[in-house]
Amino acid sequence: MSLYRDEGVVLRTQKLGEADRIITVLAKRTGKVRAVAKGVRRTTSRFGARLEPFTHVDLQFHTGRSLDIVTQAETIRPYGEALAIDYPRYTAGSAMLETADRLTHGEKEPALRQFLLLVGGLRTLADGVHESRLVLDAYFLRSLAVAGYAPALEACARCQAPAIRAFAIVAGGVVCGACKPAGSAVPAGETIGLMTALLRGDWVAADASQPRHRSECSGLVAAYLQWHLEHGIRSLRHVEREPV
Repeated sequence: MSLYRDEGVVLRTQKLGEADRIITVLAKRTGKVRAVAKGVRRTTSRFGARLEPFTHVDLQFHTGRSLDIVTQAETIRPYGEALAIDYPRYTAGSAMLETADRLTHGEKEPALRQFLLLVGGLRTLADGVHESRLVLDAYFLRSLAVAGYAPALEACARCQAPAIRAFAIVAGGVVCGACKPAGSAVPAGETIGLMTALLRGDWVAADASQPRHRSECSGLVAAYLQWHLEHGIRSLRHVEREPV
């Protein structure tokens, strides 16, 4: 019997038969894993609650023909407990899990940096130190950067000119007047500054930002993310935005 162990975050679950579930986990060393948790829906299951979304868990798997099988599960930190009591944080966390699932395409392809970003984002949300939408936007920007889609924020994405006039998703970020395509957004300079702060992890600057710039930033980041994923993030429709 081929066994392996890894820690990971449960991204989603789906029912299988009368008592089992298929869980999708973003694991630290293995990458994305889909595995069967047998009997987990029974009230007598010894590790049912440990395999819920948002849970950071230490797992042992048995390698199967099509799907692996969970044989052991030990909770490292149940982020869902802290997020479930706060709707903005819960919905932001749900959008994080969905994004992590979308950005890690292949199964069992190592994605250490994406795993670390997800754990860090969930931890920050659960600790409640920063506004939930700021944390989510920071996670979006950094996970995109790790995937190779970081937006240009300091010089024109097309010609590298420093004179910034607009933000164009199709161009890959900020653009100058000469390179500005039709339909580009023209955000405030403070909004671009906020995006830069979130990408760099400058929380002093991010926390000091104005609500109108946070709202504008969230709209741009969400549009940029979904354009690169070529698919909408369903959880985003439930995420509460900062009032302008």
